[in-house]
Amino acid sequence: MPEIVVDVLRLDLIHPVISGNKWFKLQGHWPRIPQASGTVITFGGAWSNHLIATACAAHHSGIRSVGIVRGEAPRELSPTLRAARDYGMRLEFIRRSDYAARNDPALLAELSARYPGAYIIPEGGGGPPGIQGCAGILRTIDCTRYTHICCAVGTGAMFLGLALSARPEQYVIGIPVLKGVDPLAVPDACLLSPAQRTRSQTLSGYHFGGYARHPAVLLEFMNGLYRDTGIPTDIVYTGKLFFAIRDAVAHNIFPPFANLLLIHSGGLQGNRSLAPGTLQF
Repeated sequence: MPEIVVDVLRLDLIHPVISGNKWFKLQGHWPRIPQASGTVITFGGAWSNHLIATACAAHHSGIRSVGIVRGEAPRELSPTLRAARDYGMRLEFIRRSDYAARNDPALLAELSARYPGAYIIPEGGGGPPGIQGCAGILRTIDCTRYTHICCAVGTGAMFLGLALSARPEQYVIGIPVLKGVDPLAVPDACLLSPAQRTRSQTLSGYHFGGYARHPAVLLEFMNGLYRDTGIPTDIVYTGKLFFAIRDAVAHNIFPPFANLLLIHSGGLQGNRSLAPGTLQF
């Protein structure tokens, strides 16, 4: 059978906290933070990779950070939120119904009024600056030999950034980790040229029931992958990415002699939501 080669770009190894693609998304946003106010505001849930990465980056930059957290304040903070708080992030909890309006101009205006001059980063570090930051991912190594660039899709910022920076002969394949996600249908997809859109596509059906859902078959796969390769994955993004690509290769989705590059986008701290011993790494 024709051989398909799969390599992994380990962005999870860049930094222990500002993990994976968050490093690149924040690089796009950080120069835009006004020096006068020195405050950054962003959004996320109890296990948000983005919240903890932003808190850590703000701490090391000597600026203030505010996290707008989805849901009522719990009796006990998750390890993610405790770490963000320890980095100095002010946590503000809002009802899920209000959080759904996180992009509403009225809410953003209210936050701007309470924190004059603050820079607001969208949930997950998205928006054009985050997308442009992710365009730098493929510049970290020589990617010329790859036919397909594959990544998990949450907000879609990394997917669009990769689509912007991929070579004309390369395809960008996204694996949505939520139901009904289409990164090519969001307003920011207008950044892509028609040719870039044509070379970008998603493989659906690998969300395992929804965001952060992790049935036994996924956990077993993640443990097996680690035993075979030594690569740890997370239950939200990369576990589903690797599972999907293995399945796609088995079903001959890729052409013969394809050369795949999988983007390991980090986020391993999210596994801390699991019971000890669930994963073997």
